[in-house]
Amino acid sequence: MAREIVMPRLSDSMEEGTILKWLVAAGDTLAEGDPIVEVETDKAVVTHEADAPATVLGLLAAVGESVAVGAPIMVVGAPGEAMPEPVAFEHQAPVPAAAASVATATAAAAGEAAAAGETAGAGIGARVKASPLARRIAAGLGVDLATLAGSGPQGRVIRSDVEAAAAGAGPGNGANGHRGELAPPVPVGAGSAAKGETTVHALTTIQKTVARRMSESRATVPDIELRAEVDLSAAVTLRAQLREVAAERLPSLNDFIVKACALALRDFPRVGGAYRDGRFETYGRINIGIAVAGEDTLVVPTVFDADRRSLGEIAATTRALAGRVRDGSITPAELSGATFSISNLGMYGIDGFSAVINPPQAAILAVGAVRKRPVVLDSGEIAARETVQLALACDHRIVYGVDGAQFMARLRELLQAPLGLLL
Repeated sequence: MAREIVMPRLSDSMEEGTILKWLVAAGDTLAEGDPIVEVETDKAVVTHEADAPATVLGLLAAVGESVAVGAPIMVVGAPGEAMPEPVAFEHQAPVPAAAASVATATAAAAGEAAAAGETAGAGIGARVKASPLARRIAAGLGVDLATLAGSGPQGRVIRSDVEAAAAGAGPGNGANGHRGELAPPVPVGAGSAAKGETTVHALTTIQKTVARRMSESRATVPDIELRAEVDLSAAVTLRAQLREVAAERLPSLNDFIVKACALALRDFPRVGGAYRDGRFETYGRINIGIAVAGEDTLVVPTVFDADRRSLGEIAATTRALAGRVRDGSITPAELSGATFSISNLGMYGIDGFSAVINPPQAAILAVGAVRKRPVVLDSGEIAARETVQLALACDHRIVYGVDGAQFMARLRELLQAPLGLLL
């Protein structure tokens, strides 16, 4: 019996996913575990797999289309089974030659239905066939969907059609709806001529999620920031000694900070808590998110149970996670569950900065560059020491100034006596 495959919820915060690439076509035979589609979620690009053996009867979403969680994206069934009548055919992909005998009647019915729909849609007020993503982009760019000839399944307007029209160089889709004519430039605001040619870039699903969550954080979280300069000379020396015996698992100075934060969070659990609906939560596990630069976005994979891991295990884990972020193989499970976050821009020569809290987490630590800076010793002498500037942003609804200051004092104590991090 035919059944729908729906857009899965691939992360705890996912509301919709964007179809990046179909890995199957109508008529294909699937085994359990076969990859069927690449989906861009709010956190990563994930390959969704078949949950049972079946035959693909039709695809219900075009590449580039954004689909809500729980909405159907394809139909599967038994070999030789036809697409069920209630299914909308405007998304269905062409049936390959090998499967033509399976779905000839269905395809014909689909073409007739689509043609009827186009005829009926010629009147005033007809709804243009367009993907939800294309509609949102068109609304933002001021593009009239009714003037576009879609290149998606059954003439559906998709993202690339809107972007091409906005750029004024659509593939034969003019603003007046006739093929072969260039669309006039889309107005992009007063004074645009003085800025030269304007290129409009639509946000990816991940970028939109980051933008939304950071905007919500700035608008709703009453944060305070606590800064401290910490002497890392002993940690630098210890790391040099470890290089001689553990070169393959040599921890970075950021790994030292991850371990120290994890141990400090044991003593101050509210710093690793969350504010939710007029109350706060604390957790039994200490999971630290590490901000990593992905392709045109920011991704935060998680080191789970960081307080229980050795420094070497943390080093191996952070390297592996960063590698998977950069090659696109990171999974939603590895991007969820963090109770505290660390953002380090020191490798880019940044001495200090303000990080934005990732709600509902209560705090985030910003880490700057480790440099030799002048330090006044207890003897009154000035010496050049390896120091780092740390800034803790706290949600003041759960972490008060004293709480944050005590956490930072404990963090400094652990980093300045780093042998304790090896225990």
